[in-house]
Amino acid sequence: MCGITGAIWSNPDRAIDPPVLQRMTDVLRHRGPDDEGTYQSEYQCRSPGESMPGVALGFRRLSIIDVGGGRQPLSNEDDTVWVVFNGEIYNFLELRRRLEGAGHRFRTRSDTETIVHLYEDEGLDCFRHFNGMFAIAIWDRVRRRLVLARDRLGKKPLYYLHQSGRLAFASELKSLLEIPEVAREVDPTALDQYLTYQYIPHPRTIFRGISKLSPGNLAVYDGDQLRIQSYWQPDFQQEISIDEPEACERLRELLGSSVAMRLQSEVPLGAFLSGGVDSSLIVAIAQQKMQRPMKTFSIGFPIAQYDETHYARRVARHLKTEHHEFQVTPAGMEILPQLVWHYDEPFADSSAIPTWYVSQRTREHVTVALSGDGGDELFAGYPRYQAVAMAAGLDRCWPLRAVFGAGLWQSLPSSKRQKSVVRRFKRFCEVLRTPPLRRYLDWIGICKDSQRTALYTDEFRRTLPDEHPAVFLQQAYDRCDRRDPVTAFSLTDLTTYLPCDLMTKVDIASMAHSLECRQPFLDYRLVEFAASLPSRLKYRWGRGKRLLQAAFGHLLPREIWTRKKMGFGVPIEDWFRHDLKELTHDVLLGATSAQRGYFRPEMVRQMVQRHESGSANFAYPLWSLLVLELWLQRWCDGPP
Repeated sequence: MCGITGAIWSNPDRAIDPPVLQRMTDVLRHRGPDDEGTYQSEYQCRSPGESMPGVALGFRRLSIIDVGGGRQPLSNEDDTVWVVFNGEIYNFLELRRRLEGAGHRFRTRSDTETIVHLYEDEGLDCFRHFNGMFAIAIWDRVRRRLVLARDRLGKKPLYYLHQSGRLAFASELKSLLEIPEVAREVDPTALDQYLTYQYIPHPRTIFRGISKLSPGNLAVYDGDQLRIQSYWQPDFQQEISIDEPEACERLRELLGSSVAMRLQSEVPLGAFLSGGVDSSLIVAIAQQKMQRPMKTFSIGFPIAQYDETHYARRVARHLKTEHHEFQVTPAGMEILPQLVWHYDEPFADSSAIPTWYVSQRTREHVTVALSGDGGDELFAGYPRYQAVAMAAGLDRCWPLRAVFGAGLWQSLPSSKRQKSVVRRFKRFCEVLRTPPLRRYLDWIGICKDSQRTALYTDEFRRTLPDEHPAVFLQQAYDRCDRRDPVTAFSLTDLTTYLPCDLMTKVDIASMAHSLECRQPFLDYRLVEFAASLPSRLKYRWGRGKRLLQAAFGHLLPREIWTRKKMGFGVPIEDWFRHDLKELTHDVLLGATSAQRGYFRPEMVRQMVQRHESGSANFAYPLWSLLVLELWLQRWCDGPP
């Protein structure tokens, strides 16, 4: 796992000088503390009609495979193809045997060199052969082009900045900000999306002009033209005909293969273990394939409703792992400045805090950790899919929908707790009469349309386009809208929430501590299979992950399969009334925030006061606003 950065320019005035390249590389040191490397080729004009672009490549290395020999940037034999690469190619040994059979000669044992030689043979088609997580940049000197690619599920990030005469790229946005003339102009549309989703969807970023390469896409810069295209887009509309025994057999084969591939490492390896189904199952399968006890890591909190360690402990005893358990008291004031620096963009998923802590402690023991990310999206595990199924049933019976969608339910007294039964029931009923997609956005969103409209100043609202933030969700939903509702929305989450929220959260929190995380559920072969399954095999009678239990039920204690899903959170509702109260007043109600012109100060103050009094719960919107203002102070105020 590493950090990559660099640029290509066809205008000599856009050249990246060696000191700038070094700064772009150095700021990624946390992603790769073990080694660094750069490559520089200056712009050349051989004749009025012929020129060679200038190129700069920077690399920071976290050594996992071929610890002694896998240095980057790495080239082919005649230095006509150069690569910098962040991630892992899990099927590199299979690809290597094929390439050696075709006459290629290898100088290293690294997976990086398979990228170089496969690109020589396959060109842009090479990426569809890789099974892994990756962000790749290839400088092709013969074709005078730079190629960028991101893995299918968006596990590894890749930012880029295309200006006239230059394309720059990096694993993290902060690396691009080391280029002196890069402007830090906030994109109003991105800010509106952020307050809707708690993250900024690809391909936008918070800054105008800087973009994220979308998952499963590649970009080619050639002659000052940038072309972006998809190399992986499975048909999510297709559903296969298969019975449960056959599906179980195929699932055991695919997930077993995926876990085995992700156990390849020349450095210490372990696994996160929350005590939920997904992480527990990954550990169980991995333990079967190892000759020694698996190292497992759990983090606990002193507040019972946020602590799952007793479940993790139960699984660890059952599987006989070498278990490490850490107790921490999450401190918002202590950790927020670190999160704001590392995440680069406003990012308001509060579960980044426990992810940060567990990554920090895990890195004290291992360099690679397996995780269970992806199981909920692939096998319908989120509790919100119950609401999707119930609403779909009510849609087929309009008299009942009219009863439950009536406004009278909103008069029920609500608990102060975000996840109370009454609060969730009211939220379910409130949007029943809206179309399914907008209904779903209201359930998963942070600030509804009415809240954002009340928050925004007239001046800021005029800067927003007519396009609604729901367009991002709609585009994903359209790829699977002929499937049943639970499948359609779980696959929508797979291509939106998973890469933009979960994978961003895990990548940044883990790489901040130089820890590599691998997600066996997100092997693209398994993803394609799970996406094609009938919903009845995954979700029945209000419960998801039915097929996982049918295939692997014998590996885990029954209580793990039947336990209630807790999530991975921190008590931000209470923090705003106690621990974060002073900081919230200083930051959100201070003069600096009020003068920005984005939000009405009186509305922000009203939200703070109502939350503190307990008359309303604005924990998630307030957290989003607090993170945003701290981000603006860190990245936009004063000199860069």
